[in-house]
Amino acid sequence: MSAEETIPGPDFTKGLVPAIAQDADSGEVLMVAYMNELAWEETLKSGRAVYWSRKRGLWRKGEESGNHQDVLEIRIDCDRDTVLLKVKQHGGAACHLGYRSCFFRRRNAASSGWETLGAPLFDPAEVYKKPPS
Repeated sequence: MSAEETIPGPDFTKGLVPAIAQDADSGEVLMVAYMNELAWEETLKSGRAVYWSRKRGLWRKGEESGNHQDVLEIRIDCDRDTVLLKVKQHGGAACHLGYRSCFFRRRNAASSGWETLGAPLFDPAEVYKKPPS
């Protein structure tokens, strides 16, 4: 029996698990969200990233914006309590504020301030028809 046949999926016994979305080609971290068993199963079934939000419930990434994520590879960490999704990001932006990555702010050690990297790829007010949170 091979190792992949004996290892179960993520351990949801303590609730939600973090899910990191990483660009499959560049390795850039696009976003961090959470999954429950329902989101996990739908991700496996659909091949697209599906997350769980305490605010929205089941959240099919890109359902509203069109910026969905095709899942090309899935990994879990050694404790089975974090998921890594290697994705192809459609629409250019993973961030609901319009940026390619949710990690578009970088700490400037010299000034103790924050720098914004890049520019938004879309206007959230136009895409979501409501002010961004």
